[in-house]
Amino acid sequence: MKSFSITSLVALLVFAGAAEARRLDGVRMHDAPTYTRVVFDTSDAVRYELFTLSNPDRVVVDLKDVAPKSGFSTASSTRGQTRVKSLRTSVRGADYRVVLDVAGPVSPKGFTLEPVAPHGHRLVIDLHGAAASSAAVQPARSAPPPAPHGQRSVVIAIDAGHGGEDPGAIGPGRIMEKNVTMNISRKLAARLNQTSGYRAALVRTGDYYIPLRQRVRIARDQRADLFVSIHADAFHNSRVTGGSVYTLSDRGASSENARWLAEKENRSDLIGGVGDVPLGDKDDMLAHVLLDLSMSANRSASIEAGQYVLGQLRGVGRLHKVRVEQAGFAVLKSPDVPSILVETGFISNPEEARRLNTESHQDRLVDALLRGIRNYMEANAPPGTLIASRPGAGDVRYTIARGDTLSGIASRYGISTSRIRVANGLRGDVIQVGQTIVIPAG
Repeated sequence: MKSFSITSLVALLVFAGAAEARRLDGVRMHDAPTYTRVVFDTSDAVRYELFTLSNPDRVVVDLKDVAPKSGFSTASSTRGQTRVKSLRTSVRGADYRVVLDVAGPVSPKGFTLEPVAPHGHRLVIDLHGAAASSAAVQPARSAPPPAPHGQRSVVIAIDAGHGGEDPGAIGPGRIMEKNVTMNISRKLAARLNQTSGYRAALVRTGDYYIPLRQRVRIARDQRADLFVSIHADAFHNSRVTGGSVYTLSDRGASSENARWLAEKENRSDLIGGVGDVPLGDKDDMLAHVLLDLSMSANRSASIEAGQYVLGQLRGVGRLHKVRVEQAGFAVLKSPDVPSILVETGFISNPEEARRLNTESHQDRLVDALLRGIRNYMEANAPPGTLIASRPGAGDVRYTIARGDTLSGIASRYGISTSRIRVANGLRGDVIQVGQTIVIPAG
């Protein structure tokens, strides 16, 4: 029988321990308009080598001292992908090689991520280049097309929260926030695009992650007049329900809940997987910092937009917060685009999660969001837009809340009750909760 030295035995045990410690648990992919993200779930941090080959085009990833888990399969990993045609694996000594057959030349960038719930250790490879599917094409970054008579449509940027590696909150039955927000955002975009004088720009068009700062940049590149970020949050208390609207604050949060939520949402870049790959050059980052200094005038417009939307959400169900809250949300840091974050409800509440996942409730939310957006935009119509040229442009549409009186509303807006009566065809001072009335401009 062959004998082993103590040194050889120790080396063997160390190697076995290393192999056990570094395990490949899974591979998944997300197609984005300009790149495809390939994610390797591993049991521990891994070392790797990354290179490309041509004729045909391939990307090779050598995982050092890594072995696949028992039953590991890549059969479904490339399903629905356009840049990655197939995936092959092989064992090379102590290493595990993964070969990605790609549709054309790509530029791969790799980085590792530390565990962040709900994920463990990850190796991320972003494949930039080649062609993406038409379903994931990003809206063209250009000026909005002119409306009739040379007047443009107002542009509403709609940001479906989370996506890709970042599922957001996960409710009972594994209802994922990223899917709920995408469904609501698509419905809202479709309704806006059917409305004369409006154009929607979806920030995220598929199941992939966009860094928070880049979401702001996409909205600004689209020359958006309003940025609306759609979410469906979770809380440790499953009894909590109701919608809320938030805007940016740089002086602390307006409540403990707003602070907690902002901190939670701002962690999305860790979950989504930005890593240490720079998102732009230093000049771009410096410009972003300088633009942050010019945002104070934009905050009051954001609060007003939030009030209009919150007023309409009252008609859908109970509100979690009855006033617009403020906190340091990174995704709302646009210097020149009024920006709001809408929490459509709590996906952690079983009953609310069920409603949020239904077409009927999503449609009711979209109706409310559409009314709130239109009421705000038509009261603050940008010059040169089609809606600014319409009769009554600048009028405020106000939804009656509990406790409102006609005289109190007139006093708040600095006009007479008789002008409100005439504008709305009212014969007396009787108004009803949920009723929308017009407050004439000027």
